[in-house]
Amino acid sequence: MRSVFDDPGLFGRLWAATYDGPGNPDPAQAVDFLAPLADGGPVLELAVGTGRVALPLAARGLTVEGVEASPEMVAHLRAKPGGADLPVTIGDMADVPVAGPYRLVFLVFNTLFNLVSEERQAACLRNVARVLAPGGAFVIEAFVPDPADFDRDEQVQVWGVTEDSATIRLHRYDRAAQTFVRQTVTFDAAGVHLKPFAMRYAWPEQIDELAERAGLRLTERYADWDRSPFDADSRSHISVYRRR
Repeated sequence: MRSVFDDPGLFGRLWAATYDGPGNPDPAQAVDFLAPLADGGPVLELAVGTGRVALPLAARGLTVEGVEASPEMVAHLRAKPGGADLPVTIGDMADVPVAGPYRLVFLVFNTLFNLVSEERQAACLRNVARVLAPGGAFVIEAFVPDPADFDRDEQVQVWGVTEDSATIRLHRYDRAAQTFVRQTVTFDAAGVHLKPFAMRYAWPEQIDELAERAGLRLTERYADWDRSPFDADSRSHISVYRRR
């Protein structure tokens, strides 16, 4: 198995089968927020996954395309109503391997942080700027890091225990690099099952700096999809950037 730091499709291969399971965010508010920004389209979703947001947008009559590193995720998208008609390019979202131009590009559910180095995050923003139409919008949804969440270099959590299995989740943080590796380990009668995951988190102002270097300027920021004001206590942000 390749490292989570150098295999952009690994997450999808491990998690595609359960990605649409219970507990995932309802995409309806995101769709309501994004649709007016599309200004008639076309629209590009980076890390389109199983199409949770892209397909409802397309159902509103917009031309929507996706980029996704995991064929397994795309297979689940294709099985959904309308999924067979949504164009998806298999590739690394940092490369934005499409031509554009797009009226709207978006990256939701903290997925920018799945690019696990500052260099790859910067490359993503540069390539988004390349494919944005004049006046087009780039929307990022991400959590605001809380240092209390990683006050120790290592954390262990009991994730689930039944008569037939036990699951633990372990984190190891590199606070200087702003990265963490997470391993979800399940023990059952069939053996030991590993599901690794990694992120490189960033504060909103750090994302703004990357955007500025890419030729994008911040025009709006909210605490959630309902456009609640963003302030020092906000734990997430919806940020809208446009080409300078």
